[in-house]
Amino acid sequence: MNAHVRVATRWLGAGLAGLMLSGATMADNHGGGQKDIVDTAVEAGQFETLVAAVKAAELVETLKGEGPFTVFAPTDEAFAALPEGTVDELLKPENKEQLQSILTYHVVSGKIMAADAMQAASATTVQGQDLNISTEGDSVMINDATVVQADIEASNGVIHVIDGVLMPE
Repeated sequence: MNAHVRVATRWLGAGLAGLMLSGATMADNHGGGQKDIVDTAVEAGQFETLVAAVKAAELVETLKGEGPFTVFAPTDEAFAALPEGTVDELLKPENKEQLQSILTYHVVSGKIMAADAMQAASATTVQGQDLNISTEGDSVMINDATVVQADIEASNGVIHVIDGVLMPE
């Protein structure tokens, strides 16, 4: 199997998992409609640190906005892998601008599904810098982070779960 087929298979597998999660989220929502990016992340249960950071950076209303947005969402494990004390330091009020810069570096304007991302070499973030998109073996990489789950749809965009925290230059 060539590398492109393996990568496409991995994205499709991650996308199917995302669709199942998205379908479960939609079914749980009383009106049958999708939840926004923030509520989807809260409900998933694996983004507690990310949600706390979004609140500390005062970005909740932005990410609840119309969008659409593409969010590369680090898991709690990704934040835990940062050097000890990093998250606590970033959550301090005096570091709000730095935290906002880091978080907006995980967000791209528009709804970029996995199939579209595979065709791109980079994407410009809301923060202003570009993210590199590449494949390594069977893995899709955003900078140095691996996409572990793709295409979790929300009412105002899409979430791709990554295993690392992206740091702007």
